[in-house]
Amino acid sequence: MALTVLYTTHAQAHGGRNGRTRNTEGTVDVELSVPKSMGGPGKPGTTTPEDLFAAGYAACFGGACDFVAKSVLKLRPTSISIDCAVGIGTRSEGGFGLKVDLTATIGGLNEVDAKRLVEEAHKVCPYSNATRNNIDVGLKTVVA
Repeated sequence: MALTVLYTTHAQAHGGRNGRTRNTEGTVDVELSVPKSMGGPGKPGTTTPEDLFAAGYAACFGGACDFVAKSVLKLRPTSISIDCAVGIGTRSEGGFGLKVDLTATIGGLNEVDAKRLVEEAHKVCPYSNATRNNIDVGLKTVVA
């Protein structure tokens, strides 16, 4: 599969999950700490890679919904809000894995159109395409 790259960003992490990560421009610059529930220090005011993944996926999926609504389905939702829950845990096969639950709250559409919008967005969203068949991603549509 060929990909025409439209944008590239760079980030570095130092110290792993108990360190710091920053993008080249410095617009993302956060301290990391393993949560207490995972046996870490859970330092206040820190974040996790899962927090960053959830924020990115929520924003990207919202953009995909907006793109699909306007460009593909020719729908005009009055609002689109995405809640992304990312869980990390141990896999029965060994190692660690992720689980994602996306809840899309769509305003101004009926239930059928809202659900179709979310399903189509899941087909075009780069995060959804990257995780497909790798991570369990649950989709829920709520009409506002």
